[in-house]
Amino acid sequence: MATVELTAENFAEKIGGEGITLVDFWASWCGPCRTFAPVYERVSELNPDITFGKVDTEAEQVLAAEFNIRSIPTLMIVRDGVALYSEPGALPQQALESLIQQARDLDMTEVKAKVAEAQAAAEAAEENDSVTKS
Repeated sequence: MATVELTAENFAEKIGGEGITLVDFWASWCGPCRTFAPVYERVSELNPDITFGKVDTEAEQVLAAEFNIRSIPTLMIVRDGVALYSEPGALPQQALESLIQQARDLDMTEVKAKVAEAQAAAEAAEENDSVTKS
């Protein structure tokens, strides 16, 4: 599958569903981005069941800011609507394929339970904090 351009208009739709989505935050002036692009494209062709998206940080500055992108390229991996990975830097093909396999191997029931647990703990801490300030 070829990569798809992600914009503010289609981003939530493309990454929010079931399955794995990779997002490459890039810019045309970025040398490492240009080096990583053919690797990303090659790996996308080897994994047609995964959505490979690209966010042009120059054209989509709001998206880049929303995800606090400070260095490009930055790769983000989302599975079943849960962000699993987000790190800057161009990767060699073998490292990218390894990350994809790790995302495939995760037990998402366990991951979602841990996310829910962390959210509940954060909400409880926030509630306790507001009570002690009162």
